[in-house]
Amino acid sequence: MTDNYIERILKARVYDVASETPLDHAPRLSARIGNRVMLKREDLQPVFSFKLRGSYNKIAHLSESVAKRGVICASAGNHAQGVALAAQRRGIPAIIVMPLTTPSIKVSAVRALGGEVVLHGDDFDTAYEHAQAIVRERNLAFVHPFDDPDVIAGQGTVAVEVLRQSRGDLDAIFVPVGGGGLIAGIAVYAKYLNPKIRIIGVEPVDAAAMYESLRAKKRVTLDRVGIFADGVAVKKVGEETFRLCREHVDEVVLVDTDEICAGIQDIFEDTRSIVEGAGALAVAGLKKYCALNDWKEKRLVAINSGANMNFDQLRYVAERSDVGQAREALLAVEIPERPGSFMQFCEALGSRAVTEFNYRYGRKERAQIFVGFGLSRGKEERDEVITALRAAGYGVTDMTDNEIAKLHVRYMVGGHVNGSVANERLYRFEFPERKGALLKFLQAVGTRWNITLFHYRNHGSDYGRVLAGIDVPASDTAEFLDHLNVLHYTYSDETNNPVYRIFLGA
Repeated sequence: MTDNYIERILKARVYDVASETPLDHAPRLSARIGNRVMLKREDLQPVFSFKLRGSYNKIAHLSESVAKRGVICASAGNHAQGVALAAQRRGIPAIIVMPLTTPSIKVSAVRALGGEVVLHGDDFDTAYEHAQAIVRERNLAFVHPFDDPDVIAGQGTVAVEVLRQSRGDLDAIFVPVGGGGLIAGIAVYAKYLNPKIRIIGVEPVDAAAMYESLRAKKRVTLDRVGIFADGVAVKKVGEETFRLCREHVDEVVLVDTDEICAGIQDIFEDTRSIVEGAGALAVAGLKKYCALNDWKEKRLVAINSGANMNFDQLRYVAERSDVGQAREALLAVEIPERPGSFMQFCEALGSRAVTEFNYRYGRKERAQIFVGFGLSRGKEERDEVITALRAAGYGVTDMTDNEIAKLHVRYMVGGHVNGSVANERLYRFEFPERKGALLKFLQAVGTRWNITLFHYRNHGSDYGRVLAGIDVPASDTAEFLDHLNVLHYTYSDETNNPVYRIFLGA
């Protein structure tokens, strides 16, 4: 089977539409982590993603009789643009089924390429099922985003270029993983030419379908996936891609959103280009892997897979990148409520640059402040500061890794609930960022129970995030939860979250 894929990759028809992208040295990142890092610039493709390689190769191999009926695909964006461009080049119609949550930049790009866009469902799986229904109804050719030999072979041409450009002198290639088409094609070809090259996949910790499948030794379906890196937000990997990854991929590393944001910043600092979340996965994983395994003096490649970033999302990336780079710490600190306390605290903090300082007078003996400050030596320095502050008599809670603190409470500090609210509960919600979603939430909850706290901030992402305090008597608990479940919004009870207790709770 491997020989068959090698032939398919070498005969793949991709360069009618795709470019041979450069393999660029990343000098700043290389110097910082002590390895030679090279970036495969698939973000420079005509549709700003590697996806057109596989989609065009598939469409190019369709017979004339099949192709003239038209093609269809389901995609959150990058594959969609590849299919639309490939169909345009062959002169055939294309229907693109996209989730309602797809960023507008990707929807507009598909329409500009002549694709007929059908928006359906809240995620890829729902869009996929709808596309299959249209296939059956209109007898169209379905172009799978990853689980197809021609698509896998088209993506495998990335490895042909990488090995030629690097002359095969590599220790590892880091590859972003969604459904597995890109890493499967790269792994088959790279391992065939040089079995010593390690092929390491990278997934978000909240969309780890391949990681979990390889661990279970069978394909697993995730209950839900995070969508910050929407290009890899897949609940179940492909059957063929899983088979190839089991044979040829060495391991998969997981990274969180902050680490992805830090990767976006790393790429920008070396290239002055801004990639999307999925496009920075490989860099984020490369950094984490090198740190965990103490790798030095290695020759490494990271695949920059795409640059279809929603511009509004950049403010969120900028906020989170310093935490992801371990360049910022966030602490809740208890200090005496008396004149001079702030000055004494700042003296204890030393000369470090304060990035955030939130406080509100509480008219009590003790005050709670939320402080952020810069780090030059990462977690080691953060731990030293916490130890020093505690030794000076301050109560300190480390909030650097607390999601509620980073998303919401840092903007809301200064409001403990008064005695008139006896049954406040705190919930975190996620809902598709589209018209009517917020109203639907308020209609289900706000007309029956008193909302005592509410924070929403649009980060330009596909899902809205709300933090809400709701006054729910114990006797109403079952009825209240029934209302939440009818919404079908993801939610979690954060009433016992320590950051809530310190800054907002009773």
